[in-house]
Amino acid sequence: MKRTGTRAYSPSERILEVTHIPLKYLSRYPTLARTPHPTAYSKSEIMFIALLCVALAGYAIAVPTNDIRPLVVWHGLGDTYASRGLIQFESEVKKLHPGIFVHSVYIDRDVEEDKRATFYGNVNAQIDLVAEQLGSIPELGRGFDAIGFSQGGQFLRGYVERYNDPPVYNLITFGSQHMGISDIPPCRSLDFLCEIARRAAKAGVYSEWAQEHLVQAQYFRDPNQLGLYMTLNSFLADINNELMLPAARNVTYANNLASLENLILVLFAQDKTVIPKESAWFGSEAPLEEFDTLSTQSDGQRPLGKPQRAGARTIVPMKLQPLYVEDYIGLRRLDERGTITLQTCPGEHMHLTGCWEDLARKWVGGPF
Repeated sequence: MKRTGTRAYSPSERILEVTHIPLKYLSRYPTLARTPHPTAYSKSEIMFIALLCVALAGYAIAVPTNDIRPLVVWHGLGDTYASRGLIQFESEVKKLHPGIFVHSVYIDRDVEEDKRATFYGNVNAQIDLVAEQLGSIPELGRGFDAIGFSQGGQFLRGYVERYNDPPVYNLITFGSQHMGISDIPPCRSLDFLCEIARRAAKAGVYSEWAQEHLVQAQYFRDPNQLGLYMTLNSFLADINNELMLPAARNVTYANNLASLENLILVLFAQDKTVIPKESAWFGSEAPLEEFDTLSTQSDGQRPLGKPQRAGARTIVPMKLQPLYVEDYIGLRRLDERGTITLQTCPGEHMHLTGCWEDLARKWVGGPF
């Protein structure tokens, strides 16, 4: 039966309808403006229409829908990738940078297991897992900016040094333990999971079991047992290239870290959780017997900074660390290029109120 009220359109008409060919082309090809009919077009006109369709389709594919660099966030000890605080943080970042893609790193989709993994697990295996995770997300394919909260900061640095594919552009770390901790942080009241891990770590921090299973032990750096640390520590000593044999240092780590556009290191002024808090700026405690030797360099180099006393402790600043002076991990290259920024937040550990917005506005969500 023949339908009434509906006209059958020719293939050429449908091409015109889809492509919305401008009037300037209709004036150039007058037959296109006539009432369409399958036999009304020459071969050259049909070819023109086909080529125009291809060109417009190519243009649509070539123009990116979102040219904002995405953000990857790695949470800290006792937190999860889907905690209320982290979800709120992601929401605020999206208000600052409309259209930004944000991915929160997880070790396990189960939030309780993800929290447990911040205390128990092998950090090297976790970084391997995260590298695979990030590489499987299409939105991150061209690279991303990254924010690490507390221990998540040195874990992200480990990713940059060992993988960096897809690459990190700007890395911001908040209260991270880049030069480790010299004491295990205290636990919150009634946090039994934390307390069990803390006691186990303090009992045998450099034991094989602790270095395989206790996360905090894997970035414990005892200034009075640096030999043990360099020999037995399974994670931090490696990503810091603080190894007993200089030939064992990994040059790729230095090259990858130096490839960052910016490294932003944030210290919390009232931090009582990270000991020493200056670890966030690559500072560390010095053994008392070594304090006097820090003011001169055996190779005749002029000192790059002065040791600072913090109460009963002596803090060795970043520019006096051997890993900076000899550039084990690319820090000195970054600094001499002017791409390391040291920032201070006024509160206690991970008190971000009024502190993070300007940093995220400046170093997150830039164009590719």
